Amino acid sequence: MVQFRLPANSRIKPGKLVRAPTGTKNVRNFKIYRFDPESGENPRVDIYEVDMDSCGPMVLDALIKIKNEIDPTLTFRRSCREGICGSCAMNIDGVNTLACTKATEEVRGEVKIYPLPHMPVIKDLVPDLTNFYAQYASVKPWLQTRTPAPPDGERLQSKEDQEKIDRPSACILCACCSTSCPSYWWNSDRYLGPAALLAAYRWIIDTRDEATGERLDDLEDPFRLYRCHTIMNCAEACPKDLNPARAIAEIKQLIAERNH
Repeated sequence: MVQFRLPANSRIKPGKLVRAPTGTKNVRNFKIYRFDPESGENPRVDIYEVDMDSCGPMVLDALIKIKNEIDPTLTFRRSCREGICGSCAMNIDGVNTLACTKATEEVRGEVKIYPLPHMPVIKDLVPDLTNFYAQYASVKPWLQTRTPAPPDGERLQSKEDQEKIDRPSACILCACCSTSCPSYWWNSDRYLGPAALLAAYRWIIDTRDEATGERLDDLEDPFRLYRCHTIMNCAEACPKDLNPARAIAEIKQLIAERNH
């Protein structure tokens, strides 16, 4: 597993240490990034000692326990707790992943938790995904057609054609891939990133869609598409085992074949 270690930052200062009750035997330390832009204070890292004998097995369980029982000011996103919604994506032990599917026992030593890297932070572990969602919307992730739908049924496709879009459709927009990509770190204002391009690919190869040419035209740009240098961090980081880099390479191949 490729790890995305956050660079040392002198502005991130040590925070408070909250100890577990006396006599607690099974203790794990959770080092958690804390930052409230509205406070005017610099970021810090707080350490919480958690009694794992009264805590669920996942990192998200520990975060919920900390918020409910230790520090109600801790802020993070979460929803389904089943690895489906992507809400609890964060950087755990140097790896972008989902807190709800990351077992605490998989982490050695202190459990270090940061927000997704290279994103503006709204508060604590909550990144600002405004630009990420805008890029997703820009690829028009919906079926585009010109011909009228069959009057007596749906637009059908073969089982083989459906299987082509099955895996790309499994993306949960957690942003783990895009925030693990160095090209996206430095060019997120113009490079669409792995998640948006995977979504674009899903519709480009959908045999029911009738806007393939327009979709390829929109992507044929030195920055929107070609900032991808196939580093493969996106495939390593994806908690759903998808391969955005392969999808991006296939988009490039489709454009090359069309132009020649």
